[in-house]
Amino acid sequence: MRHTNHRGLHRPPREPARKSATFRLSVIIPAAALVIAGAAFAFFEGSSNAAPTAAPPATPNPDCSLTVPANPLSAKGLATPYQLFATSRKAGPCNESNTAQSAFVEATILDPKTGALSVYRPLVVDRGTAPAAPEVVPTLPANAVVGIWFGFNGNNLTLRSTHGSLASGNCVNGTQGSIFGQFAFCDAPQFFTAANTAIANHLITIPALAKGKDGLPCMTTRDYGLIDQDQSDNVISSYLVRPDGRVAQNTATNAAKLADATTLVNGSDNLLLDGFVDPSLGCKPWTAPDLTNPGQKVSSLALNELFAAKNQAAPMALVPMNDPMDQNNGKGDTAKTNLYRSGVDQAAMANAHSAPTPTTYCTDTLSLTAKRIQQDKNFFLKAPSPAPAAANNLFTFMAMRFSGTLTNLACNNLIHVGNPVKLVTDKAGVVVNAIFAHVCPAVVGPTVDAAQVAAGSADSAAAVGAQAKPGKY
Repeated sequence: MRHTNHRGLHRPPREPARKSATFRLSVIIPAAALVIAGAAFAFFEGSSNAAPTAAPPATPNPDCSLTVPANPLSAKGLATPYQLFATSRKAGPCNESNTAQSAFVEATILDPKTGALSVYRPLVVDRGTAPAAPEVVPTLPANAVVGIWFGFNGNNLTLRSTHGSLASGNCVNGTQGSIFGQFAFCDAPQFFTAANTAIANHLITIPALAKGKDGLPCMTTRDYGLIDQDQSDNVISSYLVRPDGRVAQNTATNAAKLADATTLVNGSDNLLLDGFVDPSLGCKPWTAPDLTNPGQKVSSLALNELFAAKNQAAPMALVPMNDPMDQNNGKGDTAKTNLYRSGVDQAAMANAHSAPTPTTYCTDTLSLTAKRIQQDKNFFLKAPSPAPAAANNLFTFMAMRFSGTLTNLACNNLIHVGNPVKLVTDKAGVVVNAIFAHVCPAVVGPTVDAAQVAAGSADSAAAVGAQAKPGKY
């Protein structure tokens, strides 16, 4: 099934329920602070001589469009910048350097003859502007199978065609009149079909799931310990942005040349897993060679989903019909859910009663997500927060995200329970502690300073629990 929003779409798409911008990791950070190498993102202290970035508008336009270049599955198409612009000019401009509007593109490539996998990060620029540095043109294997996935830090990203690019790329933005929102893909079902064939023919060997420092299985994108109200969304791609707003691919060469650049990231479930949760637990994602940044290996949405399909134990979290991205006018839509699932290598639902139903998804989220967050508390307390302005460490961030997930999935209407976690904020509104109604002891982990756990509690005992807005993740 193909994307149906084309050049003839004159009005903005319906705005579905969306993760709040409050807790997005849609930030600009120093280029030197984001190292994409080996298995994960390494964050470390560093300085940058970048000029201050201009403050974004108070209410940036949340709905943007992205022009897909001609022949997007070819090497030339991958190396041609995607162009961002406002879906409706009346709502204000869209700029890639504005972290509330940044769009991201990620490709995973399969050599069907050998089973070799690789990753490439196509660039996004403002329409009519030039990149801050020349794109790296990838060398693709013969008969390469290319899948492309999109992430967005706003609400609704609408794909637009160039010379039939949506049709030639088998691009999917949602169903007629109802796009997914932050998520889209090109040729993803075809990629996964080819990849699963290569797996069956023993051309691809997916690593086994290891155990973390907590003694528990490492998490995947289909683990209830990690998921939220719209799992398996967004990508890991990142870009460099200069003070003048021009954008470049995030490569070692560009980072060295563009000393004034900072780094744009897509606040995604995949980045949360690979860049924060895995490192905190001593786990490593599955990686492949990065054609954008030769000599490095990186993960991707596609690799994460293939890895999860092989390794995730029951109960496996699959995109449910109460996911806001696959609903239609606020109601469950089997066809749209299956279309979304086809883009992340998940089996189609036979009908609206197929597992996991919205009720079982809420039940498992309520129990299993809360349990895992508490079990890993000692590790998460020592880990950095993906959104320091919203939560002060990974534990409080995960608790905040869990609280918002139950609200956005309308779980109280399905399983008739109140929100089981109270979030304590400091005077600045940052979540500094989380108190669960049903306590599950943390597993043995690093020593945690008691003052760290209680930090901020004396400043404010305001529990925002059920009123917490969900995270971008």
